Amino acid sequence: MFKAFFKQSAVAAALCVAAAGAYAQNIKIGSVLSVSGPAAFLGDPELKTLQMAVEKVNADGGVLGRKLELVHYDDGSDAGKANGFTKRLIESDKVDVLIGGTTTGATMAMAPLVDKASMPFISLAGAVVIIDPVKKWVFKTPHTDRMAAEKVFEDMKKRGITKVALLSETSGFGASGRKETQAVAAKYGITLVADETYGPKDTDVTAQLTRIKGTAGVQALFVFGLGQGPAVVTKNYGQLGMTAIPLYQSHGVASDEYIKLSGKAAEGVRLPTPALLIANVLPAGDPQKNIVTNYDKTYKDRYKVDPSTFGGYALDALNLAIDAMKRAGSTDREKVRNALEQTKGFVGTTGVFNMSAGDHMGLDLSAFRMVEVKNGDWQLLK
Repeated sequence: MFKAFFKQSAVAAALCVAAAGAYAQNIKIGSVLSVSGPAAFLGDPELKTLQMAVEKVNADGGVLGRKLELVHYDDGSDAGKANGFTKRLIESDKVDVLIGGTTTGATMAMAPLVDKASMPFISLAGAVVIIDPVKKWVFKTPHTDRMAAEKVFEDMKKRGITKVALLSETSGFGASGRKETQAVAAKYGITLVADETYGPKDTDVTAQLTRIKGTAGVQALFVFGLGQGPAVVTKNYGQLGMTAIPLYQSHGVASDEYIKLSGKAAEGVRLPTPALLIANVLPAGDPQKNIVTNYDKTYKDRYKVDPSTFGGYALDALNLAIDAMKRAGSTDREKVRNALEQTKGFVGTTGVFNMSAGDHMGLDLSAFRMVEVKNGDWQLLK
């Protein structure tokens, strides 16, 4: 009898230890980012931000009594590799949530796998196709390309600009941006009098710009792309002496790196951006003021360089995931997904998120600020 009792006690104790060990297991945050390749200036600050933020969360006690563990891979700006790494994160690394997809191409390569695995996934890419139509397991933090086009056209309309030349990248982001720009132009009284494209690895686009320069009646140029391509366009635009035609870019270049790559030709360029890019000039009462200034300072202190809006997308994704886990009281995938979908009034670096079953991004046009490059820096447009 006593032997049976002790045997049962030993089994019970072992089960308790196993349960405690399972509970103490790290919460795994999986990430696939473009840390190298053409999109590196987007993916590098994303990774740095996630590493910095995870360390801070762990130093503060973790989440649900557990430490966070970041498991990340570099897709080299190759969507095919993003797919393979996502499979590894799900099947081998057994992560609890996925953050990544620096580019639209990478995100769309990852999306079918997360859907099949019922894995909460927060994308860091811009195209509207990522969340429209809604995909059960896919969310995103950056504003959409459609929103960027609308914000730019709002500014053009105020300035009496009605005839616009569009120059878009043939990447996933650029192609989607082209489609969305075409779709919303008429709503703002805009006519696209030229429609040119360039490749993401092109080192010269003077042929396309020369055709645009010769287009009758063109009042402004709108470029839709990311990575180094838009900087190449900007430099060629300056070399061709096209400054009489205002140059607008999308949020795909909302980074100090864009100004560095473009040089003096960036002067006067206008674009929509999250609040982070102009953190120092936000009014004291702005709801995003504290979070963007704190992130700006922390990143600078850690890495000795300015943060970028792309790093901000990653910070928002991680914080949204943590917030969802806390509200769900669990890392159960279904519960975390449901909590993400119910996010309301969440203030991030990108804007104030209000998600729903029909909106897995939760931002409106007020989350964008129009800026212009003046004297080699960003200036808020009124």
